[in-house]
Formats: sequence, C-alpha cells, structure tokens
Amino acid sequence: MATDVSAYEEMIKGLWRDNPVFVQVLGMCPMLAVTNSAINAVVMGLATFFVLVTSSFLVSSFKQWIPKQVRISLYVIIIATFVTVVDYSILAMLPAIHKELGAFIPLIVANCMILGRQEAFASKHNVKYAVMDAVGMSGGFMIALLALGSVREILGVGALFGVDLFGANFEPWVIMILPPGGFLTLGLLLLFFNWFTERRRQFLIKVADADRMLAVEKVSTEGVKDNG
Repeated sequence: MATDVSAYEEMIKGLWRDNPVFVQVLGMCPMLAVTNSAINAVVMGLATFFVLVTSSFLVSSFKQWIPKQVRISLYVIIIATFVTVVDYSILAMLPAIHKELGAFIPLIVANCMILGRQEAFASKHNVKYAVMDAVGMSGGFMIALLALGSVREILGVGALFGVDLFGANFEPWVIMILPPGGFLTLGLLLLFFNWFTERRRQFLIKVADADRMLAVEKVSTEGVKDNG
C-alpha cells in the first residue's frame, strides 16, 4: 500500500507541486510558440506525453546496461526515436496541424524537461516510478499548454477548439495570438499560480495552527478535569 501511495504521489507532484512550467519554468520554447490555439496545445501536449512516458519506460528498463560515460547520448537517441514516431504519426493523421506546429515537433528532442527527467529520475528508479513520474510531468506540461492555448485562442480569435464563442460582434484581441500575447498570458498565468500556491500555503498554516490550539485546549481541559 505504501508503494502505491508513493507512486501516486510521484504522479501528482508533476501536475501541481512540481509543475514543469508553472514551478520549474521548463519547456518555454513550445510553451510560447505553439499555443496560439487550444488544438495545437493539445496535440503538442499529447506528443510530449508519448515521448516522455515511452522514453522514461525504456531508460528505466535498461538503466543497468547503459554505460555512464555515454548515457546522455543514449538518452537523446532514445528520445529522438520516439519523437520521429510522433512526427510521422501526426503528419499522417493530422497534416494541417503538423504544418502549423512545424519544426517544434522535432524540437521535442531538445526539450530540457524530457532529457532532465531521464537523467534525474528515470535512470535512478524502477519502471513503475519512472512511468508515474513521466505521466505526472507530461500531464502537468499538457495542462499548462492547454491553459495558455485556450486563453490565447478565446481572446485572440473569439473561439475555442475552432468553435465560435462570442458571435460576429466580438472584436478579437489580435495581439493574443502573436508572440507578445504569449509572453503576456504566460506571465499572468505564472502570477496566478504563484498567488494561489501562496494562499494555499497560508491557509494550511492557519489550519495547522488551529489544530494545535485545539489540541492544547483539549489537554488543558482534561488536566483540569483530572485535578477536579
């Protein structure tokens, strides 16, 4: 049971506590470049999810046979193999989106989040933990991509996943689908994430203090009763 809980925690940490974008600020290149629409963000997120999970599975499975002297090169080869699979799969199934994403699909190879998880985690833990960590980190990355892409598409186009939301009278904020809009939206999301995290931390501190006070009062009351 303890092992299952720990594996679950490894997955959850990537979604929030150690989110690769909002906390570690990794993967900024695709984060800013391809999130001018929600569908682009989803496809890039799914591609990253597949590459990170499969490469973590392979690295963790063969970590005992990977020489330390060439481990980084082997990690890059493994990642590049799965990126190639993803690249051709998207080209075959979603050619229009593949054209929009362009070179940023092959550039998944250079995503520091993916290579970093192989070196920092997958190569040091068993397959179960490595896969759960990869699911959490890639899931957190996808959530960040979708959040940024949705906000930019809604404000910049007036639609979400290509579905019109506001009608013909809406005046799109064109800047939101341009690079400055990406930086602005990312900054606001980082601000909100940090604000929410701090408020949550303060709330937990207050709850802990209240619990301590209740415990002290309970002990004092029991002591008075015993003396009486």
